[in-house]
Amino acid sequence: MTAYEPVIGLEVHAQMRSRTKLFCGCPTEYGAPPNEHTCPVCLALPGALPVPNRKAIELAVQAGLALECDVASHSVFARKNYFYPDLPKGYQISQFELPLNGKGHLDIELDGETKRIGITRIHVEEDAAKNIHGAGSSAVTLVDFNRGGTPLIEIVSDPDLRSADEAEAYLRKLRDILMFIGVNDGNLEEGSFRCDANVSIRPVGQEELGTRAELKNINSFRFVKKAIEHEIARQEGVLQAGGEVVQETRTWSEGQGKTISMRGKEEAHDYRYFPDPDLPPVAVDENRIEELRAGLPELPAAKRARWQKELGLTEYDAGVLSAHPEVAAYFEEVAQAFAAQSGKKTRDAGKKAGNFVQAEVLRHVSTDGLAASFPVAATSVANLLGFVEDGTINGKIAKKVFASMVESGRAPKAIIDEQGLAQVTDTGAIEGEVRRVIEANPSQVAQYKDGKASLIGYFVGQVMKATKGAANPKVVNETLRRLLDEQ
Repeated sequence: MTAYEPVIGLEVHAQMRSRTKLFCGCPTEYGAPPNEHTCPVCLALPGALPVPNRKAIELAVQAGLALECDVASHSVFARKNYFYPDLPKGYQISQFELPLNGKGHLDIELDGETKRIGITRIHVEEDAAKNIHGAGSSAVTLVDFNRGGTPLIEIVSDPDLRSADEAEAYLRKLRDILMFIGVNDGNLEEGSFRCDANVSIRPVGQEELGTRAELKNINSFRFVKKAIEHEIARQEGVLQAGGEVVQETRTWSEGQGKTISMRGKEEAHDYRYFPDPDLPPVAVDENRIEELRAGLPELPAAKRARWQKELGLTEYDAGVLSAHPEVAAYFEEVAQAFAAQSGKKTRDAGKKAGNFVQAEVLRHVSTDGLAASFPVAATSVANLLGFVEDGTINGKIAKKVFASMVESGRAPKAIIDEQGLAQVTDTGAIEGEVRRVIEANPSQVAQYKDGKASLIGYFVGQVMKATKGAANPKVVNETLRRLLDEQ
């Protein structure tokens, strides 16, 4: 039986974070009533002329720089001709022969190894409208033009990926980079980051590429992986049965657990690309390119490496805390403020801040980062950690205080004082409770004296229960050991 090798290339469409569309002033706000954000330009009414969005062009340049692309000082918009209800003009304004960004690359990490994935190009284009099929009880297709004209970049990889796992790793890292540099919000559910996968197989050792199928508009990492795995298996089955793989466009059906044929796959010549006569070439000055390069923020991989070195975070913890730019910025502010307030070494402060943010703050994270209504400032979390550090409260109480902070937006000290949550540090009061616990548990005391040292935890728990968690655990532990040794 012939062994086959998958060959995979990805085309990622990422919506740029511009307030307005690519060629008009209509807003790009998601979720508005159908056809509310439209104008003569994005509806292609006669006489309406497009005007390029400078901000979108610069965001696309930053994406190219972050991915080590060759940024062109001269690029051209082209008309991609095809007829479908979501294109009122009968063509899409895109780029073809002269894209804004040429060759680049992205390094992925998988199973402890690093692999470089080439990027063929990153070009700018407008999004199509949204078709709503079978609206209501009829077979009518409705068209919402709100999305039409939204600025996109299309990131086309080289066919360097060899598995569904590699494809997923590439997509996750690409999404992270675009989010951190502020080009894309990374929201797959709203379709602002979506992927087409070109999948083919060939006999192991063969250089010539096989016939590919294009899997369209997959909007989750899980579905990308499942769709690619199924398509590889499907093509292997076709060839093993003596058939031929047909070049076509397919879609992933989660309900059926398989890819489904949509139509024959178009080639570039089918679109009859030609330069758009209504739009001038895009000229980006070299000085402006360098300004945009200098303005790039720290990329996720560099941030994780720095945190591991400077803050002593594990690779896993650094990965979790850098999953979203808002969370990363929040954690770093907590760590810095806590170190400054407590006088602790940066590494110690970083570890404690990282543990608390992961355990408590991350539950308030949505697909867009920290929930918009999140009321707790990073400095307030640092203050809370400071109260744990100086013994005012313990870690268990800190979680209770934080929950109240999220609910009310109040400062931690006000909550601690109002609810009487400060730890009891009075050694006399604690000793009294310890003596009562020892007297009430003679059997356990005897076992402890016989060498069962682990029972110290039982005694601590009894004292904490008696004090409703208010006693300082350190003082409790010290007092218990002293009094038990006196028995």
